[in-house]
Amino acid sequence: MSKARRGLLIILSSPSGAGKSTLAKRLRAWDESIVFSVSATTRTPRPGELDGRDYHFVTEVDFKASVAEDGMLEHAHVFGNFYGSPRGPVEKAINAGQDVLFDIDWQGAQQIRNSALGQHTLSIFLLPPSIAELHRRLQTRGQDSEEVISKRMQKSWDEISHWDGYDFVLVNDDLEGTEEKLRTILSATRLRRSQQPDLTPHVRGLQSEFQEMQ
Repeated sequence: MSKARRGLLIILSSPSGAGKSTLAKRLRAWDESIVFSVSATTRTPRPGELDGRDYHFVTEVDFKASVAEDGMLEHAHVFGNFYGSPRGPVEKAINAGQDVLFDIDWQGAQQIRNSALGQHTLSIFLLPPSIAELHRRLQTRGQDSEEVISKRMQKSWDEISHWDGYDFVLVNDDLEGTEEKLRTILSATRLRRSQQPDLTPHVRGLQSEFQEMQ
């Protein structure tokens, strides 16, 4: 029997500061075959950004045409620009047995779950151990001003309120422990029936073999 499997659309969401980026990097270090979904955007490239690596930079006309043709798994309009996840590269990857990782919010996650590839999604939400700890993490990473941190904190509750729309929810109170749980979830979900296209012909073969013995 072939060992072929379909890849997964791995959705990892959390409020800012809950450890999503760190855990995404660790997950890819554990299995380098996992790739990030490269989003499409209508905004102009920033210095150092490369088309196809950081984003697929497209015109607004082409973006809207792709949405109309069901070419985006999810999309949103943010600060005057469009962002979305192109369906074609993701579909090609999962058909080749490669997992694709998405770093998106709950709205994007919902769109992907409702898309044509929805049955192949694995959605995981990361919760902080406490709001105080979430605030501490945002402060200690030293990337944002107090004003930005305040805005991120205000937005965090809206994000947390959608925790129950995910397949799995993990409280990230211990980075090593959470990483181990992520690996376990991914390993088990890869064996889900929908991810094993060779199961149906194998069962049919067993059935034919059984009938021949009668």
